[in-house]
Amino acid sequence: MDRQTAVRHNYRPDIDGLRAVAVIAVIAFHLGFLPGGYFGVDVFFVISGYLITGIITEELAKGTFSLRDFYLRRIRRIIPLTLFVSTLTLLVGMVGMLPDDLENLAQSVFATNAFANNVLQAITTKDYWDVVNEYKPLMHTWSLGIEEQYYFIYPLLMLGLFKAGRKYTLPVLLLLSVASLALNQLPIQAFFMFYWMPFRFYELALGGLVAVAQRQPVALQMLKPVFLAGLVALLSIRPQWLDTRLAQPLGVVLTAGLLARGMHRGTLAERLLQNRIVVGIGLISFSLYMWHQPVLAFTRYYLTDVFTAPVVAAMCLVIFGLSVGSYFLVEKPFRNRQRIGTRKLLMSAAGVYAVLMPLSFLIHWQGGVIRDVPELQITKKNATRGIHARYNHAVHQFDRPFAEDGRVKVLVIGNSFARDWVNVLLAAPQAPRMDISYVEEPFSNPDMARRVAQADRIYVSEAKKGTVEALNLPLSKLRVVGTKSFGVSNGRFYNHRGSDYCAQRTLMKPGVLLANAQAREVWDADYVDIIARLVDANGKVPVFTPDCLFISQDTRHLTPAGAGYVSQLFEPDIRLLAALRESR
Repeated sequence: MDRQTAVRHNYRPDIDGLRAVAVIAVIAFHLGFLPGGYFGVDVFFVISGYLITGIITEELAKGTFSLRDFYLRRIRRIIPLTLFVSTLTLLVGMVGMLPDDLENLAQSVFATNAFANNVLQAITTKDYWDVVNEYKPLMHTWSLGIEEQYYFIYPLLMLGLFKAGRKYTLPVLLLLSVASLALNQLPIQAFFMFYWMPFRFYELALGGLVAVAQRQPVALQMLKPVFLAGLVALLSIRPQWLDTRLAQPLGVVLTAGLLARGMHRGTLAERLLQNRIVVGIGLISFSLYMWHQPVLAFTRYYLTDVFTAPVVAAMCLVIFGLSVGSYFLVEKPFRNRQRIGTRKLLMSAAGVYAVLMPLSFLIHWQGGVIRDVPELQITKKNATRGIHARYNHAVHQFDRPFAEDGRVKVLVIGNSFARDWVNVLLAAPQAPRMDISYVEEPFSNPDMARRVAQADRIYVSEAKKGTVEALNLPLSKLRVVGTKSFGVSNGRFYNHRGSDYCAQRTLMKPGVLLANAQAREVWDADYVDIIARLVDANGKVPVFTPDCLFISQDTRHLTPAGAGYVSQLFEPDIRLLAALRESR
């Protein structure tokens, strides 16, 4: 909310203090310090619902409410800084991001400025907690998408309720809050609840309920220090026994309790939340929120993913410096109608949109290829989307019955990791002597039983004992293809400068080594241990082949060069496989 609007609507410094608590918690969480810090976003949602509802109801009561003015205020509040941050982020990404990563960033830039990055994340990455998201500079703008979608529909709802009769406002908001909260208790995938606005609506609506009720018993006032302590504890330590489906509503209720009216001066909560430094942080909280993830992500991508104390201190200084600068140079000027009129505001935004949106779409369309990348055997001339995905998906052509010839029959079953193994076999010199058949969904393939009976060798990727038994696969023919990992991101290695460039090695994604060891223990001699052929005594695997080509473009799946390299590592095994029929 801009300063002019804040003054007009009885500015409350404690709300800026609460914003400071929320944004510090979010940043600390992304730095790896506060396990419950991500609930700071929920605090922001409740604050937004409270302030927006208060503004709308007050203006409706006075007869001064205008949808045009409401949306213009939202544009002034959000769009200039969002465009500024996303533009600079894209430019920095264009300096040294690999194609897949730059394509993803371009998609996020487009979606962020189309008020829909939450939708993009729900469709693509789904899992917010995937460690790879730490390398995405605009991953955090999913929350802007939810707020902007709320800003679009909420004033229409309030206007309709006002015309129907003000007495309906409170019960309808309460009903919608209960309905939204009930959605969160349904047994559905977590990413739906995380990214889609209907599942978050109760957080914004509860803030609205507090604004509409406008009552504050003395007992509630006395409990505010307890509310603040509970919220800080939730953000800081979040007990393991407290499930997210309970912790999130708890944080929302605590925030709503703090928002109910103002605080009596002199209370501990008032002194903490209305402290000048805390309020100052709250005033720049939007800038802090917008800048923190690009700084953290680019540090990981270009410099280091080891956040030592000096690195954290340097990042915090950069985040704070950028935030103060953008607050005074972007946020404040564009919120001030006297400094920047409506026409100038809209023309400026339209001008940036006219350049940024086509540019981001073009980068997406070219698959993020804006320069030659010899390490991936990609040039601007052959730039198309999904080059590596097509390589992996091309294995589907082998979903066919075995041929009636004398070649060794090899059946490969499983997901994209199984397709990687097919490409490893195809890269071997002995490939012409093998007849490969691939099945992704064995339980629904009508030809499955016949292929199992005809196969000389059966490979299953990351198989469980129960899956093998359910498919009735003969153990004498079975080999289980192990997992693999080449770190979390190739960005730091691609941007490394030094004579050891091609010899760089990386730790694997957390948990992969343990999972591999457990699977090897289960399957013993029937386990195809890819990691064992790659890992060194320090638990690291190579990033590049001996020819200085990336083994994996996304740290999970093999490039053609990577498949060739792994094939060489398994050359004795593949030679024995190709000679199976000769040995019988």
